Amino acid sequence: MSGKLYGVGLGPGDPSLMTVRAVEVIAGADVIAYHSARHGRSIARSIAARHIRADHIEEPLVYPVTTETTDHPGGYQGALAEFYAEASARLAAHLDAGRTVAVLAEGDPLFYGSYMHMHKRLAGRYATEVIPGVTSVSAAAARLGTPLAEGEEVLTILPGTLPEEELTARLAATDAAVVMKLGRTFPKVRRALRDSGRLGEARYVERATMSGERLAELAAVEPESVPYFSVAVLPSRVDAAPAVPERGEVVVVGTGPAGPLWLTPQTRGALTAADDLVGYTTYLDRVPVRPGQRRHGSDNRVEAERAEFALQLAQRGRRVAVVSGGDPGVFAMATAVLEAASAKEYADVRVRVLPGVTAANAAAARAGAPLGHDYAAISLSDRLKPWEVIAGRLRAAASADLVLALYNPGSRSRTWQVGRARDLLLEHRAPDTPVVVARDVGGAGERVRVVRLAKLDPAEVDMRTILLVGSSQTRVVRRADGEEIVWTPRRYPET
Repeated sequence: MSGKLYGVGLGPGDPSLMTVRAVEVIAGADVIAYHSARHGRSIARSIAARHIRADHIEEPLVYPVTTETTDHPGGYQGALAEFYAEASARLAAHLDAGRTVAVLAEGDPLFYGSYMHMHKRLAGRYATEVIPGVTSVSAAAARLGTPLAEGEEVLTILPGTLPEEELTARLAATDAAVVMKLGRTFPKVRRALRDSGRLGEARYVERATMSGERLAELAAVEPESVPYFSVAVLPSRVDAAPAVPERGEVVVVGTGPAGPLWLTPQTRGALTAADDLVGYTTYLDRVPVRPGQRRHGSDNRVEAERAEFALQLAQRGRRVAVVSGGDPGVFAMATAVLEAASAKEYADVRVRVLPGVTAANAAAARAGAPLGHDYAAISLSDRLKPWEVIAGRLRAAASADLVLALYNPGSRSRTWQVGRARDLLLEHRAPDTPVVVARDVGGAGERVRVVRLAKLDPAEVDMRTILLVGSSQTRVVRRADGEEIVWTPRRYPET
């Protein structure tokens, strides 16, 4: 009869933080296995040392390589794969002999631990039990005495080995975070915290609960002093003292066509870091409510007043996010903010614009690739420009055989523009030209369909709709499942 495999979590380092179950399993095991570097010292064994008896069979699983280079033909990954195969075979021999094997693991066995490589190779063949342990993440938060995540905050756990840009994006987008595997990655992690605007919040914990424990503000830590067994912590922002910015600023952010799925990491970070949110109420409702953050909603027709209000807040040292739908630079709030910021009294206010997914791109992706070649974006709203200007631009774009993205096609007070635009375009386009009619893309009422230009019905178009009118080259293909896809070739025929 085969023995049983145990993955035993030992906690973060202090032997007194081992669970009762972990101690019981070690006491009842025949074989105690643990990983170590080539120097032979094992942190896992040292944690459990008082529970290891002279009659235990010990199996040191010594890594052939840790951070150094290797001449293995498969490189670093090849050397480790070979080691894991050999180590699991050694443990399998004990299990086949009917012995109980306890593999010791710092922290939790299935959380960035070495045990998991044994588990994946052996758990399907032998009876297995995993004993959870206190992770270094929990230990670090406990030693800092600071809540790690509260309420609806999102906690992100990151390995410091990620590429720097990836770290920066994820740190900017989350509420709370822990970055593990520091050591030689520390300079990169510090830059990512700086570039994401989070360095001032970051705490440093070294060897939590172990001998040599150190807690510090991360910005003050010298890179040369950082060992592998350390973490960077961005604790909960709830009830935290707000960071004092060097000066106020206005960031104009695009939320995309709908909800959170359309936000970029950079936009998420800006929305999280803001003291004040300013915007059209419908767009503000897409942004989660955060403790301590002020929200200033208004009607959709007061762009200039909204922009000036945001700049005045920034003059008082506030970090302000002006929330716009879609992309803020496409028929949206960026122009209003920059126009107001051009006034002399706001010359010293810092203004940034962060891009978002605009309605044309969102609708095009749903339909296929109708914007695959040259295209023009035109707003049919005559509230800020006369219809004669709109009509002239429609004729020019249509005669140039451009695909057209028609924004703001209609509303309760504007009901005739779509029909007029359709008739004008029919002077230049065939009646069967495909038109993508996309309403509420990304929202609960999303509906995307393809009609022919001559059949475009103005009654089915409102302010939540965008129209993509094909060129002479745009194609519609019906797939095997019955779905129609629209695409415009990148190659244009020679004239």
